[in-house]
Amino acid sequence: MNDIIKNSMKKKQNDEEDELPKQIEEWKGKYLRALADYHNLEKRSQEEKSHVHVFAAEMVLVKLLPIVDTLERAQEHLKDTGLGLALKELESFLVMHGVKKMSVVGRFFDPDSMECIEVVEGEENMVITELRPGYTLHDKVIRVAQVKVGKKIESVNDKSANIQMNN
Repeated sequence: MNDIIKNSMKKKQNDEEDELPKQIEEWKGKYLRALADYHNLEKRSQEEKSHVHVFAAEMVLVKLLPIVDTLERAQEHLKDTGLGLALKELESFLVMHGVKKMSVVGRFFDPDSMECIEVVEGEENMVITELRPGYTLHDKVIRVAQVKVGKKIESVNDKSANIQMNN
């Protein structure tokens, strides 16, 4: 009977010893997955913080653009040296934070970055005049440019010449 108990205990001990590495591997796998999940969560929260900072900065910079417009119009009329210096400083601040004024005059009309306010006589689909400048922030349009776009307008003489040619 003692042998049976000893064999039973030995078998149980061997089973536990065989089971132990399996349990260690299982817990190790769970730990590594939990650690990877934690690192992913940390990375995702950093990215979200970064996006929040960029979005907040974008909101502030967009709200500054009408002020820049007003100061530019005032500078056109007043031609004040102090105002000119303040305007240049504000513009350099915007550039330092990634804001760039779009150059649109003489380019083809792009509805993604421009808003056509008026169609005037001129070269077809070309921007003739900029009424309000557009801006980008890190290559993302944050304010579209308001422009006048050219369209070839046939004069009355051209129309009558076309009618006579068709007859």
